[in-house]
Amino acid sequence: MSILQEIKNRVRSKSIHVTFVDVGSCNGCDIEVLACLAPRYDIEQYGIYVHNNPREADVLLVMGAITPQWTDKLRDLWDKIPEPKAAIAVGNCPISGCVFARRHMYIEPPVEKYIPIAAQVPGCPPRPTEILNAILSLAPTLFKDYEEKQR
Repeated sequence: MSILQEIKNRVRSKSIHVTFVDVGSCNGCDIEVLACLAPRYDIEQYGIYVHNNPREADVLLVMGAITPQWTDKLRDLWDKIPEPKAAIAVGNCPISGCVFARRHMYIEPPVEKYIPIAAQVPGCPPRPTEILNAILSLAPTLFKDYEEKQR
């Protein structure tokens, strides 16, 4: 690997662009993701930036027990994110359905049935530090030798 490629990989691993989507939850995980943006956790100090446009994102954070209305929309959203990309299931709902699986038949967990999930952050809701650690843990593998993979 050349020095230029090493520099590119290092810069990309320090600049992660994230978008998030709630596919049907109680909004507990949304609040924790938004807490990551607050001064106490300040995810931008780690080089993580939140975008509303999936075409500018590297990582998709998925929250909520997926409902039938979201199955096709989530796949479309996933397809709009350029390579390299990864998805993180935030909270128990996208992993197992959590409390909604016992009470409602109108959910379709897990999210892994619809898009590939690279990391899971269990909890109801998970702590902002756990969400932050999951995003940072994906960076080295997400951008490793990206230039060589494209050739």
